[in-house]
Amino acid sequence: MSDMDRYLQAATRDNTRRSYRAAIEHFEVVWGGFLPATADSVARYLVEHAGVLSINTLKLRLSALAQWHNSQGFADPTKAPVVRKVFKGIRALHPAQEKQAEPLQLQDLQRVIDWLEHEAQTARQQQDRPALLKAYRDRALILLGFWRGFRSDELCRLQVEHVQAHAGRGITLYLPRSKGDRENLGQTYQAPALLKLCPVQAYIDWVTEAALVRGAVFRSIDRWGNLNEEGLHANSIIPLLRQALQRAGIAAENYTSHSLRRGFATWAHQSGWDLKSLMSYVGWKDMKSAMRYVEVSPFLGMARIMDKPDQA
Repeated sequence: MSDMDRYLQAATRDNTRRSYRAAIEHFEVVWGGFLPATADSVARYLVEHAGVLSINTLKLRLSALAQWHNSQGFADPTKAPVVRKVFKGIRALHPAQEKQAEPLQLQDLQRVIDWLEHEAQTARQQQDRPALLKAYRDRALILLGFWRGFRSDELCRLQVEHVQAHAGRGITLYLPRSKGDRENLGQTYQAPALLKLCPVQAYIDWVTEAALVRGAVFRSIDRWGNLNEEGLHANSIIPLLRQALQRAGIAAENYTSHSLRRGFATWAHQSGWDLKSLMSYVGWKDMKSAMRYVEVSPFLGMARIMDKPDQA
């Protein structure tokens, strides 16, 4: 791979690159389309998959086709009027409500953390080191993911040498790149120590017990208690979270890694955070992104009115 290819590859996130590669393969190999594509072939591709693939999936396929044509020096067929009109028609005739992860409510966060602490205590008594490490890791990951509103890939990319944690004070975390950091300038995040459900102490307990001094913060653990050198894969966060919730007696099928982010956003909004402060803390650039994560009851205002006694 040439130096130019390496820099071009680094400009696109790994998940995006994999998604685009799969989209191009679907268009060319599975569907039988030709590249470079014509506007007519792209429109026919959309028509044949309308109602079968979700709007978001079709949108991603168009983005992948656009990126391929632009990178190869060809005219982008996805910008043609016929393609735009067909896509608009599909959205009109196949409306679909976007599925969102269930926000992890504070009482369920407390419940799962209490259970993980019980697991850690039992494992220590039984000298079960793999179970002890997993309980400490999962507690730190869930609390840090919740209170910092981190995405799964951000949790997986955390490096010990980029984290400074001080018991009873707070934690500072640096990520060289993230989804919201389009220019790859790096971003620093902070979170305070808390009296309970504390992400700072949970992190300190985990890295101390695991004897981590460098490398990935969150790693897989084998049956003998050995830690992998590499960080967890982002796809492993959902099963990890669901398994912890299920062991705590919480129905977990509607929870995903976004549940931590949505849970914090919902808690912060209900606790009186203004939207600007919430956006700044989590790292959202526009209000539309923020509102997708905030769970708001439309009846809150009505409830306040109904709670007031009638006045003559």
